[in-house]
Amino acid sequence: MFLQKRLALAACLLTLSLGLEASPAQTYDFGRPASAAQATRSVEVVMGDMTFSPKTIDIKAGETVRLVLVNKGQLLHEFNLGDAQMHARHQQEMLQMQQSGMLMPTGMKAMDHGSMAGMDHGAMDHGMKHDDPNSVLVEPGKTAELTWTFTKATNLEFACNIPGHYQAGMVGKLTVSQ
Repeated sequence: MFLQKRLALAACLLTLSLGLEASPAQTYDFGRPASAAQATRSVEVVMGDMTFSPKTIDIKAGETVRLVLVNKGQLLHEFNLGDAQMHARHQQEMLQMQQSGMLMPTGMKAMDHGSMAGMDHGAMDHGMKHDDPNSVLVEPGKTAELTWTFTKATNLEFACNIPGHYQAGMVGKLTVSQ
Protein backbone atom coordinates (compact mmCIF):
# COMPACT_ATOMS: atom_id res chain seq x y z
CA MET A 1 0.00 0.00 0.00
CA PHE A 2 2.83 2.40 0.84
CA LEU A 3 4.41 1.70 -2.55
CA GLN A 4 1.08 2.28 -4.32
CA LYS A 5 0.72 5.70 -2.68
CA ARG A 6 4.28 6.64 -3.63
CA LEU A 7 3.71 5.50 -7.22
CA ALA A 8 0.44 7.44 -7.40
CA LEU A 9 2.17 10.55 -6.04
CA ALA A 10 5.02 10.14 -8.54
CA ALA A 11 2.51 9.81 -11.40
CA CYS A 12 0.72 12.98 -10.29
CA LEU A 13 3.98 14.91 -10.07
CA LEU A 14 5.05 13.67 -13.50
CA THR A 15 1.69 14.67 -14.98
CA LEU A 16 1.96 18.16 -13.49
CA SER A 17 5.55 18.59 -14.63
CA LEU A 18 4.54 17.68 -18.19
CA GLY A 19 1.67 20.18 -18.06
CA LEU A 20 -0.96 17.48 -18.54
CA GLU A 21 -3.57 18.76 -16.14
CA ALA A 22 -6.57 16.62 -15.29
CA SER A 23 -8.95 19.16 -16.81
CA PRO A 24 -7.79 20.73 -20.06
CA ALA A 25 -10.46 23.44 -19.94
CA GLN A 26 -9.67 26.40 -17.71
CA THR A 27 -12.53 27.39 -15.42
CA TYR A 28 -13.40 30.81 -14.04
CA ASP A 29 -15.37 31.40 -10.85
CA PHE A 30 -17.03 34.49 -12.37
CA GLY A 31 -18.49 32.83 -15.44
CA ARG A 32 -17.89 31.05 -18.71
CA PRO A 33 -17.65 31.72 -22.43
CA ALA A 34 -20.91 31.61 -24.38
CA SER A 35 -22.06 31.81 -27.97
CA ALA A 36 -23.24 35.14 -29.38
CA ALA A 37 -26.69 33.56 -29.94
CA GLN A 38 -27.05 33.19 -26.15
CA ALA A 39 -26.44 36.90 -25.47
CA THR A 40 -29.27 38.92 -23.97
CA ARG A 41 -27.56 42.19 -24.91
CA SER A 42 -24.48 43.67 -26.57
CA VAL A 43 -22.05 46.24 -25.21
CA GLU A 44 -19.64 48.04 -27.52
CA VAL A 45 -16.21 48.76 -26.06
CA VAL A 46 -13.98 51.12 -28.06
CA MET A 47 -10.24 50.67 -27.64
CA GLY A 48 -8.13 53.75 -28.23
CA ASP A 49 -4.43 53.95 -27.63
CA MET A 50 -4.29 53.32 -23.87
CA THR A 51 -8.03 53.86 -23.31
CA PHE A 52 -11.28 51.93 -23.09
CA SER A 53 -14.67 53.54 -23.60
CA PRO A 54 -16.73 52.99 -21.57
CA LYS A 55 -14.50 52.75 -18.48
CA THR A 56 -17.19 50.89 -16.50
CA ILE A 57 -19.65 48.16 -17.41
CA ASP A 58 -22.53 47.00 -15.19
CA ILE A 59 -23.96 43.51 -15.60
CA LYS A 60 -26.50 41.37 -13.73
CA ALA A 61 -25.52 37.94 -12.41
CA GLY A 62 -26.78 35.27 -14.82
CA GLU A 63 -26.67 37.63 -17.79
CA THR A 64 -24.93 36.66 -21.04
CA VAL A 65 -23.34 39.69 -22.69
CA ARG A 66 -21.82 40.00 -26.15
CA LEU A 67 -18.89 42.41 -25.89
CA VAL A 68 -18.14 44.03 -29.25
CA LEU A 69 -14.54 45.25 -29.17
CA VAL A 70 -13.59 47.97 -31.65
CA ASN A 71 -9.91 48.94 -31.86
CA LYS A 72 -9.74 52.54 -33.10
CA GLY A 73 -6.14 52.92 -31.96
CA GLN A 74 -2.87 52.47 -33.81
CA LEU A 75 -1.64 49.55 -31.66
CA LEU A 76 -2.62 45.96 -30.97
CA HIS A 77 -4.81 45.78 -27.86
CA GLU A 78 -6.25 43.07 -25.66
CA PHE A 79 -9.57 42.76 -23.87
CA ASN A 80 -9.15 40.44 -20.89
CA LEU A 81 -11.70 39.73 -18.14
CA GLY A 82 -10.41 38.96 -14.64
CA ASP A 83 -9.36 40.29 -11.28
CA ALA A 84 -6.16 42.23 -10.54
CA GLN A 85 -4.23 39.05 -9.65
CA MET A 86 -5.24 37.34 -12.91
CA HIS A 87 -4.13 40.40 -14.87
CA ALA A 88 -0.75 40.47 -13.07
CA ARG A 89 -0.13 36.81 -14.02
CA HIS A 90 -1.29 37.36 -17.59
CA GLN A 91 0.96 40.40 -17.94
CA GLN A 92 3.96 38.11 -17.31
CA GLU A 93 2.79 35.77 -20.09
CA MET A 94 2.35 38.71 -22.45
CA LEU A 95 5.83 39.97 -21.57
CA GLN A 96 7.26 36.55 -22.50
CA MET A 97 5.38 36.74 -25.80
CA GLN A 98 6.81 40.19 -26.47
CA GLN A 99 10.36 39.16 -25.54
CA SER A 100 10.11 36.14 -27.84
CA GLY A 101 9.23 38.36 -30.78
CA MET A 102 5.75 36.85 -31.09
CA LEU A 103 3.90 39.93 -29.83
CA MET A 104 4.47 42.90 -32.11
CA PRO A 105 3.15 46.48 -31.67
CA THR A 106 0.37 45.97 -34.23
CA GLY A 107 -0.20 42.20 -34.25
CA MET A 108 0.93 38.67 -33.47
CA LYS A 109 3.67 36.87 -35.36
CA ALA A 110 3.37 33.13 -35.94
CA MET A 111 6.18 31.25 -34.20
CA ASP A 112 7.72 28.07 -35.53
CA HIS A 113 8.97 25.49 -33.06
CA GLY A 114 12.63 26.25 -33.79
CA SER A 115 12.26 29.91 -32.88
CA MET A 116 10.94 28.92 -29.46
CA ALA A 117 14.02 26.92 -28.48
CA GLY A 118 15.02 27.54 -24.88
CA MET A 119 11.68 29.04 -23.92
CA ASP A 120 9.62 27.96 -20.95
CA HIS A 121 7.45 25.02 -22.07
CA GLY A 122 4.47 26.26 -20.05
CA ALA A 123 4.62 29.52 -21.97
CA MET A 124 4.80 27.65 -25.28
CA ASP A 125 1.95 25.31 -24.45
CA HIS A 126 -0.39 27.90 -22.98
CA GLY A 127 0.58 31.55 -23.04
CA MET A 128 2.30 31.54 -26.42
CA LYS A 129 -0.97 30.68 -28.13
CA HIS A 130 -2.99 33.49 -26.51
CA ASP A 131 -6.09 31.31 -26.49
CA ASP A 132 -7.64 31.98 -23.08
CA PRO A 133 -11.43 32.09 -23.42
CA ASN A 134 -11.66 35.26 -21.28
CA SER A 135 -9.34 37.20 -23.57
CA VAL A 136 -9.15 38.45 -27.15
CA LEU A 137 -6.55 40.42 -29.10
CA VAL A 138 -7.78 43.10 -31.49
CA GLU A 139 -5.54 44.52 -34.21
CA PRO A 140 -5.70 48.23 -35.12
CA GLY A 141 -8.79 49.05 -37.17
CA LYS A 142 -10.39 45.65 -36.44
CA THR A 143 -13.42 44.52 -34.46
CA ALA A 144 -13.70 41.33 -32.40
CA GLU A 145 -16.21 39.84 -29.98
CA LEU A 146 -16.19 38.11 -26.63
CA THR A 147 -19.45 36.66 -25.32
CA TRP A 148 -19.56 35.72 -21.66
CA THR A 149 -22.11 34.43 -19.15
CA PHE A 150 -21.50 36.07 -15.77
CA THR A 151 -22.57 33.56 -13.15
CA LYS A 152 -22.23 35.45 -9.87
CA ALA A 153 -22.04 38.91 -8.35
CA THR A 154 -18.46 40.13 -8.26
CA ASN A 155 -16.15 43.02 -9.12
CA LEU A 156 -13.83 42.45 -12.08
CA GLU A 157 -11.56 44.41 -14.34
CA PHE A 158 -11.33 44.39 -18.10
CA ALA A 159 -7.82 45.21 -19.17
CA CYS A 160 -5.23 45.27 -21.90
CA ASN A 161 -2.26 43.27 -20.62
CA ILE A 162 0.13 44.05 -23.47
CA PRO A 163 3.29 45.22 -21.68
CA GLY A 164 2.84 48.79 -20.43
CA HIS A 165 -0.79 49.20 -21.49
CA TYR A 166 -2.39 48.30 -18.12
CA GLN A 167 0.11 50.53 -16.34
CA ALA A 168 -0.73 53.39 -18.74
CA GLY A 169 -4.38 53.18 -17.63
CA MET A 170 -5.88 50.74 -20.13
CA VAL A 171 -8.12 49.11 -17.52
CA GLY A 172 -11.81 49.41 -16.68
CA LYS A 173 -14.23 48.20 -14.00
CA LEU A 174 -16.84 45.51 -14.65
CA THR A 175 -19.41 45.12 -11.87
CA VAL A 176 -21.67 42.07 -11.76
CA SER A 177 -24.60 42.63 -9.38
CA GLN A 178 -27.41 40.38 -8.15
